[in-house]
Amino acid sequence: MAEYTITVNGREHTLDAPPDMPLLWALRDVLGLTGTKYGCGMELCGACTVHIDGKPVLSCRKAISAVGAGEVRTIEGLAAEGAHPVLDAWIAEDVPQCGYCQVGQVMTAAALLDENPRPSDTDIDEAMVGVVCRCGTYDRVRKAIHRAAGSIEP
Repeated sequence: MAEYTITVNGREHTLDAPPDMPLLWALRDVLGLTGTKYGCGMELCGACTVHIDGKPVLSCRKAISAVGAGEVRTIEGLAAEGAHPVLDAWIAEDVPQCGYCQVGQVMTAAALLDENPRPSDTDIDEAMVGVVCRCGTYDRVRKAIHRAAGSIEP
């Protein structure tokens, strides 16, 4: 066990954990932030996506010891101020079906729009390829991202 200090959603947390503990479990089991989902544990599905310094990261295999001084943002942090253009667009376009992949979809879309406020279909497809949706709502995901892009200032 070792002591790690990580910043999550703007708050600093110190926790004791084995160095190889995945960030996902530190978030869910230690900090109680259960919005980030466990899907495959193999970096294949994208359900566990969080941001580290604004970049989408798959938290199921990212060791707590590798987070360092990076700023972690989870779905709880994305929605902390209430409305967010991506969340609003997801609702407006009725994207979720079963909903399990949605945290990964939303977090990946938010990171895309932070980096590229006016993405093309190709940009969206390339950014979102790592998040698997078993229900197949990919067309609605793309439409929601375009909707959100219209309400985010470049």
